[in-house]
Amino acid sequence: MPRLVAVALASLLAVTLTACDPYPGAGVIDTVGAVRFDTALPIPPLATSTVTASGTRVFDLTARAGSTALVDGAETTTWGYNGDYLGPTLVANRGETVEVDLHNELAEATTIHWHGMLLPASEDGGPDSPVEPGATWKPSWTIDQPAATLWYHPHPTGETERQASMGLAGMFIVRDEAEAALDLPRQYGVDDVPVIVQDVRLDDANQLSRDARGYIGPIGDQLAVNGAIGPYFDVTTSAVRLRLLNGSAARTYNFTFSDARGFSLIATDGGLLDTSAALTSVQLSPGERAEIVVPMAAGETVVLRSQDVDLGAIDRIEERNAGADSLDVLELRAADTLTTSSFAAAELVPIDRLALADASVHRRFVLNDMRINGMAMQGGKVDLSVASGSTEVWSVVNSMGQPHSFHVHGVSFQILSIDGSPPPAELSGWKDTILTRPSVDYELIMTFTSKPDEQHAFMYHCHLLSHEDAGMMGSFTVVAPGKATLAQGGMSMGG
Repeated sequence: MPRLVAVALASLLAVTLTACDPYPGAGVIDTVGAVRFDTALPIPPLATSTVTASGTRVFDLTARAGSTALVDGAETTTWGYNGDYLGPTLVANRGETVEVDLHNELAEATTIHWHGMLLPASEDGGPDSPVEPGATWKPSWTIDQPAATLWYHPHPTGETERQASMGLAGMFIVRDEAEAALDLPRQYGVDDVPVIVQDVRLDDANQLSRDARGYIGPIGDQLAVNGAIGPYFDVTTSAVRLRLLNGSAARTYNFTFSDARGFSLIATDGGLLDTSAALTSVQLSPGERAEIVVPMAAGETVVLRSQDVDLGAIDRIEERNAGADSLDVLELRAADTLTTSSFAAAELVPIDRLALADASVHRRFVLNDMRINGMAMQGGKVDLSVASGSTEVWSVVNSMGQPHSFHVHGVSFQILSIDGSPPPAELSGWKDTILTRPSVDYELIMTFTSKPDEQHAFMYHCHLLSHEDAGMMGSFTVVAPGKATLAQGGMSMGG
């Protein structure tokens, strides 16, 4: 279908949906200048661990219910790992074998998924790995991927949005020798700062509400950063590294600064870029991450905010789906005297570029309503299989006038092209999640490094969590060469 025709049809569909939309959205929200910034930014603690005689690093996480004072004088029921809200930051080195013992003290089953981690499907923590109340799950794997900002969150069938929105999320930082050799801020909580952003909405009883919804899902009217509303961070160095994580269930952010200052983008989902990119904004859909280095001057104050989000939809649809909102996120307050940062890492790490000629299979995925290629997720059903060690091209297109995203478990991908054009700098590195704008064709290339395992599946799905819960998800297994299937629109690159 010609692109102009596709765009016209998508716009017509969007107008039709608007006329009878069961998801009216939350209205345009603007908090610029209205946030008090009266709470010091909480820094998630570093998770403690023990090392066994065989060298395995063991972390303990307990999923449990608690309460958090999100606003003065009121307690809100929240969930967390090892605490009342969110979880500790796990840090491990490339080459280490890790084990994470998840204890479920909730009154319902949960799972824990390692978003962005390259690991066996049996340890991935998808919907087929439920942990019942009172039970413990002990996934273990050897970390074999570059330094990156990853995260963990629940992934139970039909309940991911609710459980994640209650606060079950945390960061997982992978370090390696290549990153350690670079001139980068890396003192955790001082000049290397986790920034987990979630939008929240409180009802009259100050409890978390998911009632205000657009097509994308629940839309909050306030932002919690590391679990705090209206936070500030005291900067003590002339450059600060922010590890931005969009932990929201539905909202996309376009992060920028109140004075439009420039910053250096150094990493995306799967790790460092080859060269830092000079930007003034970076857009992240749910599940995406970015590492930026922000220059600071002594005594100044600047606000991280989100504005000018581009969902690729018509204005009326954008307004109903949080695309027209302007939100203050976090205030950075520089001390009167700053420790000089020596950040000068324009050249970062080489990226092995995958090429179209490397791929043996080309698959096409069409996102429409709550389906992928017309099919909803069915428990126990595997939609396709891929050959271990193979490289494939996945073409992903959102055929609606509404936004969707696309996340693949167990693999990092590169974007070959967006509607035939090279990706911008912020999409040029390793990724595992992308926003898919309406009627735009994204060509993704990836190599499946997992060992064959026909018994356990990875997922691919929309990371707008209500869409995932509604069935916009498929599964694939990694199998021995020669046993892969070409279902779900797959075709040999040889024809």
